[in-house]
Amino acid sequence: MLDSLKQDVYRANLELVVHGLVTLTWGNASGIDRRRGIVAIKPSGVSYDELSADAIVLIDLDGRVVEGTLRPSTDAATHLYLYRHFDSVGGIVHTHSRGATIFAQARREIPCLGTTHADHFHGPVPVTRPLSPEERPRTTKAARVG
Repeated sequence: MLDSLKQDVYRANLELVVHGLVTLTWGNASGIDRRRGIVAIKPSGVSYDELSADAIVLIDLDGRVVEGTLRPSTDAATHLYLYRHFDSVGGIVHTHSRGATIFAQARREIPCLGTTHADHFHGPVPVTRPLSPEERPRTTKAARVG
């Protein structure tokens, strides 16, 4: 089902690696078949060197798996929200590029330094506020050390 969409999403995910936009398994690309209301997305936790078009998971706009044996990305809910609220969106890329992550963790906006940036985003790229204690993920003591 939707082999062409799965192939496109698979190739988009591989391009993230080629361009150095992901680390480990963090980040993904998805695409949507608007006519059917089906989203193709990278499965959760699958390394890019083990990824195949057959591994891409198909889900409906409510997040139910339509095809695939693996779990969809943990970011699927965010992708689905954007697809449901922005009809013109046909694909989504979520990355953890080194530069963007450094700015985000330093809580610094990325300044507009050129026309390419200005063509696509007017002004600095903002960062979010720090998570409140209630919003922070629970971690083990070992995960907090360091």
